[in-house]
This record gives sequence, structure tokens and C-alpha cells, in this order.
Amino acid sequence: MMNKPIFNVEEVNKIIRNRRSMFVAQFKENDPVDDSIISELLENANWAPTHKLTEPWRFIVFSGEGLKKFAEFQADLYKQRSEKSGNFSEATYTKLKENPLKASHVIAIGMRRDLKANLPEMEEIAAVAMAVQNMYLTASARGLAAYWGTGGCTFWPEAKEFFGLGEADQLMGFFFVAKPASDRWPQGKRSPISEKVTWIK
Repeated sequence: MMNKPIFNVEEVNKIIRNRRSMFVAQFKENDPVDDSIISELLENANWAPTHKLTEPWRFIVFSGEGLKKFAEFQADLYKQRSEKSGNFSEATYTKLKENPLKASHVIAIGMRRDLKANLPEMEEIAAVAMAVQNMYLTASARGLAAYWGTGGCTFWPEAKEFFGLGEADQLMGFFFVAKPASDRWPQGKRSPISEKVTWIK
């Protein structure tokens, strides 16, 4: 047993309430985040709540030349899929091929099912989402620009193999990380919590 840790509640509240998403247009390009900080994000992700300790989160980190491999994979897969359906868009193809290169790191987010644990899939998805929130909070605390997106190849079944995922697993999107281009921090918008809570005493 360890001694009960002492937390700074004001700092915890500050980080949670000031976490923000910042997107590609707000990224500072060609100024990579140190890998040690990305490792810190991932280590904190690993401490998310997880029922039966299944730890379903799986991450693949793309940086440097790896960003090109990811970008080319999703752009080429989009082209294959859209040409079959007749819905190809050059603008979408270019966006899929260029946007990842504007980030310092892109982290693919996977949910690996442990079917032996006999848990509802929703619990495993929630665990991965909480792991991503830990990354979000850490990125904000570090003053980084970051966002979780579910565009590109997220929901294409044939993309799973590229990310080491099986049929029962899920690709849950991508976490983009970069240094921000500006010191200005986005302002938050939330309606009052009182509108979303019912107290029964």
C-alpha cells in the first residue's frame, strides 16, 4: 500500500476546464514535439480506467517519414474506394495526403477486444476514450495543439489490417499533435451543467 497522494485540486480543475482542441490550421509546422513528450502522453493514456484490466487501447505513433506512410496509405485507400463508387474528390484526396504532414505526430487509436473478458463493447470503447482524454489533458498541460479526429480511414474495415487490428477490434480515429502556431489559447464554450443534471435526494 502507498500513502494517499496529495493533489492540487485547483490545478486539476484548471487543466480539465482549459483543455482544448486545436486543428491543423493552428499547427506550427516543421517544429516537431520531442518524442519524450509523446511518450509522456502515452504513459498517461495507459492509466485510464479499464474494467477487468483489459487495457484495450492500442496506439501507433507516426512521425517523420512515418507521417508520409500514413498519409499515402489513407489517401490511396480513399482513391480506391471512391473510384469504385464514383465519388472521388480531388480536394478530399489532397487533404488526406497533406494534412498529416502538418502535424508533429499522428497517433492512431485502436480498441483491441478481449473476447475472453466477456465485457460489453461499450465499456472497452469508453476505456479507450478515457485514455485519449488523458492524452488530451497532458497535451494541454504541455501547451500543445492537439485534436482527436475520426475522419479519413477511421471507419473503413479494410484499413484495420494496416493498424494491426483484427475483425473484432475497432479503429477509433487519430490524435494529431503539434506545437501551436500562436500563443493564443482557444476559448471554451459550454452550457451550464445545471441544464444537464437532475438531483434526486
